[in-house]
Amino acid sequence: MTYIHFTDEQKQRANSVDLVDFLQRQGEQLIRSGREWRWKRFDSVTVRGNEWFRHSRKEGGRAIDFVQQFFDLSFPEAVTLLIGGESGVEWNQISKSTPAPRKDFALPKANLDMRRVFAYLIKQRFIDRDVLSHFAHEKLVYEDKEYHNAVFMGLDEKGVARHAHKRGTYTQGEPYKGNVEGSDPKYSFHWIGESDILHVFEAPVDMLSFITLNKNGWQRHSYVTLDGVSEHAMLRQLELNPHLKSVVLCLDHDEAGIEATGRLKDILSGKGYTEISVMQSQNKDWNEDLKARNGVSPIPAQEHPKLVLLPAVVAVLHDLCKVLSAQKDLDSFLTECYETVEPFLASGKSATENAEAVRECLQCMAAGSFVLMHRQLRQMEQPVTTEQLLQKLEYSYRPHEDRGWLRTKTEHIRQDVSDIGRQLQASGIRTLADKEKLLSSYQRLALDCVKALLFVELEMPKMLPAQEQASNFIMAM
Repeated sequence: MTYIHFTDEQKQRANSVDLVDFLQRQGEQLIRSGREWRWKRFDSVTVRGNEWFRHSRKEGGRAIDFVQQFFDLSFPEAVTLLIGGESGVEWNQISKSTPAPRKDFALPKANLDMRRVFAYLIKQRFIDRDVLSHFAHEKLVYEDKEYHNAVFMGLDEKGVARHAHKRGTYTQGEPYKGNVEGSDPKYSFHWIGESDILHVFEAPVDMLSFITLNKNGWQRHSYVTLDGVSEHAMLRQLELNPHLKSVVLCLDHDEAGIEATGRLKDILSGKGYTEISVMQSQNKDWNEDLKARNGVSPIPAQEHPKLVLLPAVVAVLHDLCKVLSAQKDLDSFLTECYETVEPFLASGKSATENAEAVRECLQCMAAGSFVLMHRQLRQMEQPVTTEQLLQKLEYSYRPHEDRGWLRTKTEHIRQDVSDIGRQLQASGIRTLADKEKLLSSYQRLALDCVKALLFVELEMPKMLPAQEQASNFIMAM
């Protein structure tokens, strides 16, 4: 597509497109989830007005970058699609009126009793009565008067309520859940004990379920909910309670929980914490484990799809390394592979149409990089087998660090290849520092190729229908 200049008004109009209307008119299925809509194709993605958020990766934005990422379009293509192009399509736009001012935090009025909350949490969610009674006695859990929601309250260091999470108690349909407007995310539902252990959960019911499953001496330990997967409440409690030294991450056993666990471990390590451990439920979350113990069929755990696929990818690379070990000019071979695959990676559609060639080139580039790493280490008198290098990659891969879509991954590979080329063309004798830098570049290229392989195998099939719709629209212009 040739260069197109967009006015500020056009870009603002494109970014103001109502994504619910946009997706529904593309034939996509959306499921209502509170004030938001969950996209069935990518069930961790929610949209509301012109904004979107992918909970599994903790990333989001507005209409233009939504279309760029999920429809794999360039910025000009995305803006053109959203403002209707030459086809005259007009998408609904969010209201341009000034948003209502944010309300001050105020707790919902309490009901005179907690019969519905107790019935729901004990009979439906199997929370231990003594545990629930303790939190009710501490006035950290109560029943609101208007809707009979369970309200889980978070207090600040002075004992003042600063956060409240509401959970519907009706058992028909999708139960309501959400925070009281004005809640401070640093002070979500928690309990602080005397020991040095802090357990971290996604939601209040998870926390109460874990305590029910591990009831013996539970009050000695500390627990905090994240109101999702944000780190703010965890860090605040660690800041306020310096006796807490050991952090146990107890997030959901699913894709989002696994990625969040990795991200939180990095944050804690960066803050100087060394006693970080992970506890996973056998099923999707701790309440599902509690249901299973009480004879109710639980929602099973979901392993991270990239971690499931990774061993198979590594196995292919292992065999390919043996084949390429006899190749003499591997650096030229890597360049040839990149030049072959580059045009196929120009868009999701072309990558899918040439999936076999893309897969083969990425595999060869990754395996070739490992063989070159092996040779470089041998020259540096650091003998390591390619098997050990592959095992190191498999062990060190972190799905929460594997972000970005096809364009981003393609750009990373391009930069890697260019960086290696510059180093190889440099004149003079390579110093030890030069060799280590080249080694790191090969390692980075191998990892970026593996990330691209995982993306092509797992994400591309889900994206193709949306990309085809967008491509058909662009071609019709």
